[in-house]
Amino acid sequence: MLFLVAALMLLGVVLGTVAHAPLTFTAVAAVVITVWLGIFALRERHARRHTSAH
Repeated sequence: MLFLVAALMLLGVVLGTVAHAPLTFTAVAAVVITVWLGIFALRERHARRHTSAH
């Protein structure tokens, strides 16, 4: 999952509109997206453990 975020960020920097944004903004946005995806993954894992146990 983190590889996907890094690949999309790199693609955005090279080809997309992210290239026109400041690097600090791009880095902060990448961190926010990574944290959001991490929280989502943990919630999904937690939910699957509780539903599969019953």
